[in-house]
Amino acid sequence: MRNVTLILHDVRSTHNVGSLLRTAEGLGVQKVYFSGYTPYPETAGDKRLPHISGKLTRQIHKTALGAELLIAWEPQPDIFKLIKTLNRQGYLIVALEQNEKSISLEQFKPDQQLALIVGNEVSGLTQEILGACDKIIEIPMKGSKESFNVVQAAAIALYRLTAA
Repeated sequence: MRNVTLILHDVRSTHNVGSLLRTAEGLGVQKVYFSGYTPYPETAGDKRLPHISGKLTRQIHKTALGAELLIAWEPQPDIFKLIKTLNRQGYLIVALEQNEKSISLEQFKPDQQLALIVGNEVSGLTQEILGACDKIIEIPMKGSKESFNVVQAAAIALYRLTAA
């Protein structure tokens, strides 16, 4: 099984964060990073106000159902710093986004460890972030809707990427 890391960037919903943690844990993702303003559970030395971190932790737990205790995770607000660090560690940085430069998930055949970045539920990832990635992949849509929810999209991509 390939080493896959997940980066959640500017995901706004605590319920989506919890579902993504549960999905990542279930599919054997090695680690989850929270970047931008993505909410995350309480952590040792948390600098957020206790009532804020406690509320976010409870909301995330509603859908994570304990996965937040089973999978390694870390807040890293600066996504560009995180991308550089992971690149130096030999990770292929892959964005999951619809874009003119994207390739189909079905055609994507990585041969190394990778970090998959998913973005905001409405606006996705910025052009600047996409430009910092090694590859951009997308899930071909077969119906009339233009895209999946971030959790479903990540689940589909992670299932394929962790199975290789």
